[in-house]
Amino acid sequence: MIVTGGASGIGIETTSALAAAGAAVVIAARRPDAADEVAADIRVRSANHDVRVRQLDLADLRSVGRFVDNWEGPVHALINNAGIMALPDLQHSPQGWEMQFATNFLGHFALTLGLRRSLAQAQGARVVSVSSSGSLFGPVFWDDPHFRFIPYDPLLAYAQSKTACTLLSVGIKDRWAEDGIVSNALNPGAIATNLQRHTGGLRTPEHLRKTSEEGAATSVLLAASPLVEGMNGRYFENCVEAPVVPSRPQSRLEGVAAYALDSANAQKLWEMGLGLLGECK
Repeated sequence: MIVTGGASGIGIETTSALAAAGAAVVIAARRPDAADEVAADIRVRSANHDVRVRQLDLADLRSVGRFVDNWEGPVHALINNAGIMALPDLQHSPQGWEMQFATNFLGHFALTLGLRRSLAQAQGARVVSVSSSGSLFGPVFWDDPHFRFIPYDPLLAYAQSKTACTLLSVGIKDRWAEDGIVSNALNPGAIATNLQRHTGGLRTPEHLRKTSEEGAATSVLLAASPLVEGMNGRYFENCVEAPVVPSRPQSRLEGVAAYALDSANAQKLWEMGLGLLGECK
């Protein structure tokens, strides 16, 4: 199993739980030196020596390409967990894309496409995309995903990227079922991690917050549990499938917007992603 961002935040707990269950886990991390220390600790705590680290910078397609080219063998679960949130200023990836869209979605899209053959080899692989309740704040901005005309807003950019993560799962469901690959997305909940370093910390009321272990639980469920066998193209939170909501809740952010599960939107996003990746070849 591969966990992107598996050496920080809920990624640590996701990796730890999978390793404790006996899975061979690769932590895909931007800073492998720091990730090596986390991996060593997990190996001790889980008594599982098959926890390794590989370098991956999702914002740079060259790094994604190297990761894919150096991968051998089947992948039973790909947990697209890494992410950034609410960058205060408009930033761009090396390919010129808005950084949150590039990191949270396009990097994972390229990684998932590149690993398709390895996922198919597993004969029952699962792709898990970590989305967010932040997706309730906005859809994909089809005509201007990189904020070249729309005034940049950190939360809108984050919302777009996380809606795209959910649509990725729908796109996989619509295309790769014959390969035995299933994919679901999830909202891990409000967990205080480095993800909120640009927002002044977690602002969710304390009684609605989760621990890192609780936040990782839905990722682990979707990656490894027989309880969700055959479920595909869905959105989960609190370890159950989330309801579709007609508008953004005004108090507790729960549920998923219809635009994030729409197959036509997933098709459009898939084509957009392929077009952007094609421009870089």
